[in-house]
Amino acid sequence: MTDLRKAVESYWAAADARDWEAFADLLAEDVVYTLPQTRERISGRERYVEFNREYPGDWHVRTERVLAEPGQAVTWTLFTVGLEEMHAITFFTADERGLIATVTDFWPDPYEPPAGREHLAERY
Repeated sequence: MTDLRKAVESYWAAADARDWEAFADLLAEDVVYTLPQTRERISGRERYVEFNREYPGDWHVRTERVLAEPGQAVTWTLFTVGLEEMHAITFFTADERGLIATVTDFWPDPYEPPAGREHLAERY
């Protein structure tokens, strides 16, 4: 198995550069992309690449953290679209050749903390 950490780092770099050929080369032919919060699933390399190619806006992605072990990895990324910032947590698995086989994205929405804990927490 090849190094999934390198594959995931290359995945995000290719996505940010809009290098869809390099992006596709990192994916298994039968890759499955899942968005649990919207209950959407995209199956297959061609459809998944097209989904990313067609995603609206001039977005950019920066990897904040990568945790990886053989066969699986997770990233914390920061997406920017103009002045808007969005964090995402993405889980990856690899197939036996080291290609990305599954991608599961979580897009947590920011929210204001409940009142009453200001004395314990620092806002940043």
